[in-house]
Order: sequence, then C-alpha cells, then structure tokens
Amino acid sequence: MATEASSRHGIQRLVKLRLRLTIWYVATFGLIILLLGGALFSVISHQLSQQLDDSLKSATFELVRAARIREIEAAGARGRVIDAVDELNIPDRTLYLLDLDGKPVKPASADEWIRQAATQSAKVGEVTVQHEASDDITLRLHARRFALASGKQLVAVAVADQVELEDKYADLITAFAGVAFAALVLVAAGGFLLVRKSTEPIERSILFTRRFMADAAHELRTPITVLRTRAEVALQQPREAANYVSALRGIEAESRRLGGIVDSLLVLARADSGERPLERQRLFLDDIAIDAAGAARLVGNQKGVEVAVEEFEEAPVVGDASLIRQLVMILLDNAIKFTDAGGAVRIGVSMHEGTPTFVVEDTGIGIKTEDLSRIFQRFFRGDTARSRTDGAGLGLSIASWIAREHGADIAVSSEPGKGTRVVVTFPRGAQMVSS
Repeated sequence: MATEASSRHGIQRLVKLRLRLTIWYVATFGLIILLLGGALFSVISHQLSQQLDDSLKSATFELVRAARIREIEAAGARGRVIDAVDELNIPDRTLYLLDLDGKPVKPASADEWIRQAATQSAKVGEVTVQHEASDDITLRLHARRFALASGKQLVAVAVADQVELEDKYADLITAFAGVAFAALVLVAAGGFLLVRKSTEPIERSILFTRRFMADAAHELRTPITVLRTRAEVALQQPREAANYVSALRGIEAESRRLGGIVDSLLVLARADSGERPLERQRLFLDDIAIDAAGAARLVGNQKGVEVAVEEFEEAPVVGDASLIRQLVMILLDNAIKFTDAGGAVRIGVSMHEGTPTFVVEDTGIGIKTEDLSRIFQRFFRGDTARSRTDGAGLGLSIASWIAREHGADIAVSSEPGKGTRVVVTFPRGAQMVSS
C-alpha cells in the first residue's frame, strides 16, 4: 500500500510537472507572439501612415495640376483657377487653395492650423502636419507651394481624417488577435502532447524503478529472514556440534542465494546506468558454448539430466566474451533447472544462412503460453518455476540485456510438459572483423 501510494504521488507530481511545462511553453510562445505582433504592428502602422501621407501628396499634386490646367483654359482668369477646388473630387479628402500669407483663396475660410501650415509651406516648399481636433478626431494635412504660369504662387492643401487609419488598425489588431489566439490554443494542445510524449519515458522509469525496488525488497526479505531465523534458533540454547553444522550450512546456502540476488541486481543496475562497457572483439560462439557445456554437464550429472552437444559449427561473432558466456550459462542453467531427472538438454551452434546461431533445447516442464511474453521481465517467475527453484527471476532479464547489447535476438518456443527451445541469433559480419 505504501508503495502504491508513493507511486500515485509520483505520478501526480509528474502530471503537475507536465502542466507547468505546458504553461511555460504557452507563456514563452505567447511572449514571442506579443513581441512579434508589436514589431509587426509598428511596421504596418508606419506603412499605413506612409500610405496616407502619399495619398495626401497625390491629392495636392492633382490639385496643382488641375489649377494649372484651368489657368491655361481661362487664359489666366483667376476665377477659373480656383474652380479647380470645386471641380476636383477626391473622396475623403478636403482641398484648399491659399496664398503665401495663409489667406484662404478657395474655400473662403480655413481653420487657423491650416493657415499656419500654408504659411510654413510657403517658406519651405511643402510640409506634412498632424492636428488633434475636438472629439478625439485626428486630422492630417499636406501643404505644397506651387507657381502658376503667370508667376503667381499659391499653396495647395489636402486634409484627411485619420479615422481610416484607425479602422485599418482595428481590423489589423482584430485579425492578429484572432490568429494569435488560435495559435496559442494549438500551441497549448501541441505543447501538452509534446510534453506528455517527452515525459512518458520518465513516467515509465518511475513506475519501473518503484516496481523494481518493491520486487527487490520482496526477494531480499525472504533470504534475510531465513538467515536471521536460523541464527536465532541456533543461539537460543546449547546444541550439539552436528546441529550447529546444519544451521551453518543452511545459513551458507541462504547467503549464497542472497549473494546471487545481489550480484544480479548489481549487473542490472550497471546495465541500466550504462556503467558496464562492452569489450568488443572477434570470438567464436562454438568455443564459448563448448566451455559452458562442460560446466553445465557437471550440474546436469548431479541432477540426472543429460547435457549433449549436437549440431556444432564454427560461428564467429563480435562481442564481450564474458557476457556472451554468461548468456549461454543462464540459458543452460534454466534448461537444467526445469528438466526432471532422466531428461536431456541439447546444445547446438551453427551458421544458419550465414548467421551465428546458438540453440538450447530441453525436455523439461515447458512454459505456459500466457507466460512466454513475460519470462524476460525482472523478478517474473511462473507458478511452476516458483515451486522448482529458489531463483529470483533475474537470470533471463540479464540474458535479454546481454543479447540486446550485442544486437542479438532471443526466440523462445515451448510446449507445457514437453520442453522448451531457445534460439539466440547473433548479427552477421564478424567474419569481416579481424581478430
């Protein structure tokens, strides 16, 4: 229960971490959008203002051109020149003609700020002025000095309300806000999925670590309890020497089992952390198998199980000799453990279609179909295995790791009551590696 509660607490912390990472992800992206939007708005607003100024300049140019045309048509009649203001129709633009002193020529009146702009234009040639009128209205003006064919100089003025810019700004902000909101929603969803995907290995690692620790504690508890119990019973009262010898032998056996579990845990821990480097060299699988078969034959003879070497062929592989031997010994040891007296374990090494292959086949109790997919899990032991061996269920996990590190595949087929066949296939290419 404590382990489950701890696991749930770890998962909850991971969920909170995912949420925080997603929030940071969205906040960072939102800040980027905000900065990008601000820069984009600044650039576009400048362009829109420039477009308005260009439009006003174009309007004054058209007014000047129309005034000169009227002068030519009327042979210099002043009345026809000023008619250019009435005849020239430019939407959303108000046109003025003023003299160099800022006095309105057409129309008859003009605001003071317009007259001042005309006076300034008379001095410098042309000006652009912005004016804040009442009721939050902003007006923009362009004034241009020009001369008629008669030599008379006037000032052409075009005025526009900047409300059209404000409308464009509003449309721009609305469009950008809509796009930014949609982008943030997509980023939030995508960010959460990305964070979840990236933290899945952490979640699996947490669950695996907690399960591994719980299983390890469970497996270590039994031999430790047995050791303590045997020692306590032996010390409770004086006994004969034979009884002490028996107790010590039991303690020695449990110590050996405990040491085996610890050694296996250490191997797996180093494998998980990558602290066990592989010494890769060219070697021969058949030599390793012969050596391992000799050691296994001694164990088999004690149990009444025959260990026979059948198909045998030179099979070069590249890898760590000590680890490959450990792999072979684990498979042979398992085959002998689960084979009754009078049974047999057969070993074969071949170059099947140019691929180094090691085969172990026994006539033992076999493996249930539903257990085949779980036999390489750490601490897994089937119901039958628990009653026949005092192992911790770590051997095949170590074998799987060794095979994986060497790029080898382990295939297991079994029929309950008839036996098990294990085929280890190593990658090709060792023939090309010089020893």
